[in-house]
Amino acid sequence: MTRQKSFKRLVRTRMEKTGESYSAARASLLAADAPRGDVALTVSDEVIRQRTGSGWEEWFDRLDEWGAADRPHRDVARWVAEQLGIEPLAWNAQAVTVNYERARGGRQVGEHADGFTITTTKTMAVGVERLFDACVDARLRATWLPEGELRERTATRPRAARFDWGDGATRVHLTFLAKGDAKSTLALEHVRLADAAQAERMKAFWRERVATLKAMLEQG
Repeated sequence: MTRQKSFKRLVRTRMEKTGESYSAARASLLAADAPRGDVALTVSDEVIRQRTGSGWEEWFDRLDEWGAADRPHRDVARWVAEQLGIEPLAWNAQAVTVNYERARGGRQVGEHADGFTITTTKTMAVGVERLFDACVDARLRATWLPEGELRERTATRPRAARFDWGDGATRVHLTFLAKGDAKSTLALEHVRLADAAQAERMKAFWRERVATLKAMLEQG
């Protein structure tokens, strides 16, 4: 079979929507650039490679070869989880599965079995422990998220934290990746959103808030 069949289909779909060249559309997808025409991956190739050991093109190839296109979401997520040695509901397994399904037209942007999910990532010129504290310490968090409604569920310093949002119907998951002594990446995921409209609002909200966090930390 043709290698990268599903990924190439996604690139060409983006080309049709945006007018980009093949190379530009591919680069935009791998960077998880903001969607134009709703054709984008939820996290960058760099992040998914750090989280799973493989990039998007490799995952799409493996899923095509396994026959994922003809299988239900549950079976695909279980297969991905087995490759990674994790639970099917874990973020890594769901991220790979949902992005693959979206690429083949099986789901709306951000749609999961339990609602809609939005993600945003940002690399900052600060150490990972400082970034973690700025997000998890309630006093520090109030400086960039004054209107926030986060209630901590679990936290593992300096790797990850999970929160209830608002009335608890939705949740926010944070993952922190060290990229050196003075550079780190925040990957934020807001899950269980009711519909595409709410997902779009929260996507814009979190992008603006995370940009504010970056500016605050990098300005010292």
